[in-house]
Amino acid sequence: MDLATTGLTGAAYWLPIVWAVLVATAIFIYVVLDGFDLGLGILFLAERDKRHRNIMIQTIAPVWDGNETWMIFGGAALYGVFPNAYATILPALYLPVLIMLFALILRGVGFEFRSRMHTEKAQNLWDIGFCGGSFVATLMQGIILGTLVSGIHVEDNKFAGSSLDWLAPFPIFCGLAVVCGYSLLGATWLIWRTESDLQSTMRKWAGILSVAMLVMIAGVSVWTPALHTTYMQNWTAWPQILLVAPVPLAVIAITGVMFLALRGKTSRRVPFFCALAWFFVSFTGLGINIWPYIVPPAMTIWQASSPPASQAFLLAGSMFLLPLILAYTAYAYHVFRGTVNEHSESYH
Repeated sequence: MDLATTGLTGAAYWLPIVWAVLVATAIFIYVVLDGFDLGLGILFLAERDKRHRNIMIQTIAPVWDGNETWMIFGGAALYGVFPNAYATILPALYLPVLIMLFALILRGVGFEFRSRMHTEKAQNLWDIGFCGGSFVATLMQGIILGTLVSGIHVEDNKFAGSSLDWLAPFPIFCGLAVVCGYSLLGATWLIWRTESDLQSTMRKWAGILSVAMLVMIAGVSVWTPALHTTYMQNWTAWPQILLVAPVPLAVIAITGVMFLALRGKTSRRVPFFCALAWFFVSFTGLGINIWPYIVPPAMTIWQASSPPASQAFLLAGSMFLLPLILAYTAYAYHVFRGTVNEHSESYH
C-alpha cells in the first residue's frame, strides 16, 4: 500500500509505519527474552532430578522478571499510538488476555515460593504451578496471535463478534505451535547454559521439539494463506512473492545448521540462535502476510492510528526510554553470562 492508496502524506503516513516497526520489534524482543524462560517452565516437570530443576531455575533467576518489560511497552504503544486497534482487539480477546495474565501471576508466584518451601510436597505443588502457569501463558499468547491473524469481526470500526471467537481451530493450532516453539527455545537455552547430564537431556528434547517445530511452521504456512484472499495475494502476487520466496529457503538452511549443532558439531550456543532464527523468519513471514493491517483484514495501521502530534510526542519519549531498557537488559545478561551448575552461586 502506497501514498496514493492511503491518501496520506508526510508524518501522517510515515509515523504509523515507524510505530508499527517499533511495536513489531518490541514483540520480537519479548519473544526472544521471555520465550526461553517460559519454555524452560514448560519443560520443568519433564526433569525429575530436583538438582537439575534448581540448575534450570538458576539460569534464568537473575533476568526473568525483567523480560515482561517489552510486553508492557508493546501494550502501551498499542494503546497510545493505535487506539482504534486497541479498542477493537481488547474486547475480542478479553478472556485469553486475562487467562494469560493470571497464568503469568501463578508462574511468578510458583517461581518465588518453590525455594521457600520446607517440605517436598509443598515444593512439588509450586513446581506444578510454575510449569502450569508457563504452559497456559504460552498457549494463550499463541491463541491471541492466531485470533488476530485469522481475523476479528469488525463493523463500523468496532468489534462485532463473540467473546469466544478465539476458540477456533486455527488459533488453537497457533497456541500449540507457540508452546512447541517456546519449549524449543527453553531446551536450547539450557544446552547453552548448562553441562553434563542436564545438557544431554536437553539435546534430546531439542531434537524432538525441532521436528515438531518444523511441522508447526509448515502447518501454519499452508493454513494462513487460505484464511483470507488478501493473504493469498501477499503470498502469490508480484512483486510480494519476491519477499516471501526467501522464507522457506531460510527455514531449510536453518534446519541444516540446527541438526548439525544438536549433534555437537558446533558451539553449544548455536542451537539457541537457530531456534531464534526460526522465530525471526516466521515472524517476518507473518509480517509480510498481514501488512499493512493491524486488525486483519479490516483495519490498517493508518486507520487505527492516533493523530500525528500524539505519535510524535510518544516517539520522542521512546527514543530516550528504549536505549535505557536495552542497556540494562544487555548489562544484566552480560553480568550473569556463563554456564550454571549445582556449584554455582544461587541468585534466587
